[in-house]
Amino acid sequence: TGDHKDTAVAIAKELGIINDASQAVTGSALDGLSDEELDNVIENYGVYARVQPEHKVRIVNAWRRKGAITAMTGDGVNDAPSIKSADIGVGMGITGTDVTKNVADMVLSDDNFATIVGAVAEGRRIYDNFATIVSAVGEGRQIYDNIRKAIQFLLASNMSEVLGVFFATLLGFTLLNPVHLLFINLLTDSLPAIALGMEPHTNEVMSEKPRPRNEGILTKPFLYSVGVEGLVIAAATVTAFYLGLNAGGAAAGQTMAFSTLCLSRLFHGFSCKSQHPVLLTRHFWNNRALLGAFTIGALLLGLVLLVPALEPLFAVAPLSIGMVGAIVGLAFG
Repeated sequence: TGDHKDTAVAIAKELGIINDASQAVTGSALDGLSDEELDNVIENYGVYARVQPEHKVRIVNAWRRKGAITAMTGDGVNDAPSIKSADIGVGMGITGTDVTKNVADMVLSDDNFATIVGAVAEGRRIYDNFATIVSAVGEGRQIYDNIRKAIQFLLASNMSEVLGVFFATLLGFTLLNPVHLLFINLLTDSLPAIALGMEPHTNEVMSEKPRPRNEGILTKPFLYSVGVEGLVIAAATVTAFYLGLNAGGAAAGQTMAFSTLCLSRLFHGFSCKSQHPVLLTRHFWNNRALLGAFTIGALLLGLVLLVPALEPLFAVAPLSIGMVGAIVGLAFG
């Protein structure tokens, strides 16, 4: 305002703009400050009294350098520079000069500041509608990502199975029995894949860059990740077989390979949740379906290994505590 500081302070206190006179500054005081000094103290003030047009421009620019969105209202020719400098220049439609109206971004046809409040409310309503669209985009991305996660899980899991059996065939031994493969494909594969398709929405998807229009799911980085994961699980499975073979013979080796392959696939479901580590983070617990799938798969595997009546049905051999520890270590690693 161009009014006296005391007048400005009294009105600002009544309106709740400031609480103390120290939050007001005059144009002459601004003259004694450099732009750098003004930037450092600009947030201390809510009232600027006895200001000239050049002061208004400095005030607007100082707030903009702070990252604030500025609006400036005015009606005279002298207000034109500051109105033009602000992010949103507002000219008075009734009392404003033609110069002011021409440089303004918005003209108040009724010279009523309440109209600005109404315009802000309408703008926020439009923004909220756009936010709904953004939310829908995020949901669409999440669905796409969930499909990728399920495909990644299934491809890597089945690749580990194929690589393990292929390697065993080359060396002339039987890694898994048909009943083992049936158990793995029907139970420990299906439940985690379905659960990954139900991965909850997270803010992480909105920080991702847009995908190229012609990009498919099976990109080079995606296939590389699948290959590495499949190779690691296959290596763990074959290692488990040799440990069991040395400890208790071929039956024990097949049982350890079968158990390691089952359990590693269950653990692998959690690594497919994100491209970043999720262990010991809140994202580890946000998918109850995946936690349930892991629990059911682990319980079924435990029943097969621990219930004597099921041993001949699933062609498994008794395991020692050390063997079980080695299975868990290899699967988790």
